[in-house]
This record gives sequence, structure tokens and C-alpha cells, in this order.
Amino acid sequence: MAEIKPFRAWRYNQSLFENIEELTSPLFDVVSDKQRNRLYQHPYNSIHISVPSGEYAPQQAARLLQQWKVDQIILQDALPAIYVYYQYFSLPGNPKTFCRKGFICHIKAYDWPEKVILRHENTIPHSVNDRTALLEATQLHVSPTHGLYTDAEFELEYYMDESILNPIYETEDYQGVRDVLSVIQDAAVIRKFMQKLAHKQVILADGHHRYESSITLRKKYMAENPAHTGQEPYNYHLMYLSNTEANDLCILPTHRLICSLPDLDVSDFMHKLQTYFIIKVVEDPYDLNEIILGKQWAFGLLLKDTVYKIRLKPEVFSQMSWQFPPEVKELDLTVLHYFVIEKALGIPGKDQRKSPYIHFSRSFSECMAQVMQGEAQMALITQNISMEEVKKVCASGYTMPQKSTYFYPKVICGFLFSSIVPAEFTTPGCSVF
Repeated sequence: MAEIKPFRAWRYNQSLFENIEELTSPLFDVVSDKQRNRLYQHPYNSIHISVPSGEYAPQQAARLLQQWKVDQIILQDALPAIYVYYQYFSLPGNPKTFCRKGFICHIKAYDWPEKVILRHENTIPHSVNDRTALLEATQLHVSPTHGLYTDAEFELEYYMDESILNPIYETEDYQGVRDVLSVIQDAAVIRKFMQKLAHKQVILADGHHRYESSITLRKKYMAENPAHTGQEPYNYHLMYLSNTEANDLCILPTHRLICSLPDLDVSDFMHKLQTYFIIKVVEDPYDLNEIILGKQWAFGLLLKDTVYKIRLKPEVFSQMSWQFPPEVKELDLTVLHYFVIEKALGIPGKDQRKSPYIHFSRSFSECMAQVMQGEAQMALITQNISMEEVKKVCASGYTMPQKSTYFYPKVICGFLFSSIVPAEFTTPGCSVF
């Protein structure tokens, strides 16, 4: 099944930089304009090669990367390794300190029909094209995507726990998360990781666009290479892998905001909503999360003047005409997108993915503020997706509604980079890999 390999990471020259925190950055799809502009002020921050600016941004990033190599701003590790990556974090209202444990390695860039890497989200072609152009120009994986494997025995955690006692980096990132990186170069231990994944499927948790850019580039290079063997550098992708069975795997909800929908009549909307939902007024909006928690097909509805709990009438569920398997149809978000957004608001399902009227936010407070200030016409407050639901949808071969999952915390960019330049990808003669 999943073929993984150790690799020789490119990392910042520690003799030049004492503070790795100055060089890390958020992933390309979560970095805000304000963060980006601030990070651009540091000439060696990873943002310059992960989210390059300018008219010919990929080519500019490639030139900068080459200069960094020449100037020894970044250096390549001498031996192939697996890099252990732990993220310590907390959640509002919960005194527990969580620790998401995982490791970073190369993994074969399997195409979706091979059913080794399983997706649960669709991608946007424009974003895939952007990432592919950057990958092709730089020949560098700037940040790992996040994949999930299942191991109820937690066999690999023993080796990761031992390694993390000797970190090479330890810092607090923009999320307030403590990120710790260590390295495993022991060939016998690395083989255990390779053997454990050899019989596993991997669920892609985060980074669908970056992963698909690896698939796209692999297909292109395969077509151009009549001597293709499957072991060329372009066959591999950089991935952070964590265990689905861990209690510290956190999926946060993503709420929906309706903005600038033409001719929205709130009274008419509420009348249509009553056809499908049991509707109750909520006095304190900050009670909403507790009120809907754990209740199937229950949501919060924020309007400027009133807050409601809405819950689908069980008897109307069978009216859903979307042709999905039960694993997808029964999801809270599928119900929301069908009965609220299509039936009550009138935005057809086929148009929702690219609709300019549907926006997303992970912050309840931001939703409240946008509705109160008139920036959004309403907010639809959702619950988080469970790991079991993700597994079932992936196994079905279908995908979830857009922005269904937000695996928290996000990995950061800048700890390490992975090259697919043949001379840099090849392991030294002394290595068994």
C-alpha cells in the first residue's frame, strides 16, 4: 500500500540563525495578508518560497532558493531521516494540554484511483495550478501536507517519544502552538516506520491542493520519461503522518456566512425554513454551541436581531434528492447545504462550491461580529466532523461538502524543505536507502 521513504531535508543554517521562529510561516492557504506583509520584511523567512510575490512568482522563488543554497542560508542534512514532529496545544474552555504526534517523510504521490491516499475534499483547479507551477519551478516541497494512518497498537509512538527528547527545534508558532521537531536517522528504526505504512491506506487530512500538485507533476514527468521506473524523485511527496487512533487529533468546525445574497427576504427565508426545521429562539447566542452539541442535524442561525437553534425534522430527511451514499447524505453539513442553502436560500448545490455568497469562518465571535455589523446577512453555526465520519466518507469514494474539516493545529512552514532535484534526492552511498 503506502510506500514511504526517509529523506535528506534542507534546513536553515543554525550557525547563521539562532531563532527559527523568525523564519517559520503559516501555510499558503491560511496566511493572512497582514501576516504575509509582515513576514516579507524578513529577507530569509520561508514565506518567500512558500507564497512568493510578484508577476513571475514561481520563477522568483526558484532563483531565491538557489541563492539560499549557494549562500548556505539553508543546508542539506547529510543522512536520510524521518523527522518527528509534535505539536502541543490547548483549546478554549478545556484545561488539557493536547499533543498531536506525527512524523514527516516522503510518500509516493499515488493518484486517487489507486486508493492508497484517500481524499475527503474536492480541489479548486486554480489553486492546484498555482501550487504545481511553484513545485515545478523550485523542485521543492516547501511544507508537508497532513496525512492520517491507523495503528491501534501505537507501535511507532514509542520511537517518536524517544526521539522527541532530543529536539532540533522547539518554538511557539503563530497559533500559540508549541512545535517540536526531532530526527530519526537509525536505519533499523526507519525500516519499522516503512514496514508499518507498507500495508496502510492514508487519509489526506489537510493539503489537498499541494498533494494534487504532486500528482499533476508526476503525471507530466512520467509522460515525458520513456524510461520511467517509479523511483524517480518526482514520484514522491512530502507528508506529515499522524495516527487516527490518538485522542489528540482535533477537528474544528467551520461555520458558514451568507453575504450579499441578492433580494434576500428574511421573512420568506424563515417561512421556507419552517418547512424543514424545528426552530427555537435562543436568548444568549454564546449558549449556541452547548445547545446544538451532539445533536444530529442541529445548527445555530445568527441573524442581526435574533438567534435561533434549528434542527431538521427527521421525517423530511428522505426528501433530499442529492445522489450520495448514506455516509455523505447523513452528514450534518450535507443536510445544511441541501435544506438551508439550496432549499431555503435558493443557492443550487451545483453552484455552491464557487458561490460568491457563501463564506467560511472558524471563529464564532467573528461570525457574530460580521452579522451584527451588517457585513454578513446571516451565519450558520455548525458542529465539528468526527474522525469516524471522515473515515466512512473516504472509504465510500465520495467527498464531503467544501470546508468540512479543519484539522487543528496546522503544520507550519520553515522547519524543513524537501528537494526533488535528482542529485539532492539521492541518498549517499553509505546509506541503505
